[in-house]
Amino acid sequence: MEDSLLVKLFLDRNEQALSEAQRQYGTYCHMIAYNILRSDEDAEECVSDAMLKAWRSVPPAVPQSLKAYLGTLTRNLALDRYRRASSDKRRGSPLPIDELSDHAPSELNVETEAEGQLLRERLSAFLYSLDEESRRYFIQRYWYMLEISEIAEKNRVGKSKVKMRLLRARGRLREYLKKEGYEL
Repeated sequence: MEDSLLVKLFLDRNEQALSEAQRQYGTYCHMIAYNILRSDEDAEECVSDAMLKAWRSVPPAVPQSLKAYLGTLTRNLALDRYRRASSDKRRGSPLPIDELSDHAPSELNVETEAEGQLLRERLSAFLYSLDEESRRYFIQRYWYMLEISEIAEKNRVGKSKVKMRLLRARGRLREYLKKEGYEL
């Protein structure tokens, strides 16, 4: 089923929307959650929570890409769950996204939608300034939270190549954001 028809089911409050969204995007969302949580059970709960959140938020939200919308909901829920679990244990291995903390604005004030949109546009422009291979590694690492070894295997390259590309991309991100006026 096409996204537009699936979104229409959500807008019409047709419960078939949930089962169809689960069928079409459940595996995709599970992969996103699992890469963060490393637990099938926790990943399944995040996917279920994301589907419920989508049910509650569409309408008023009308996503252009339901796949991206569900993926983002799942990712955010998984990150929240991971951080709660890590703070409860007072430890925990850092997430790949934490590698960017030294390369992103330190006191980013995203109080308004306009500021947030501007930052998203700048990050998108930065990603498109990277060569295709570096961009792919960057997205696999910092969006999908894949391990270095998984990225290397998926792209049939050595781990050291992936590490070096990511190191250079983080450095470029830092310089790009400084040039754009962000305090790091």
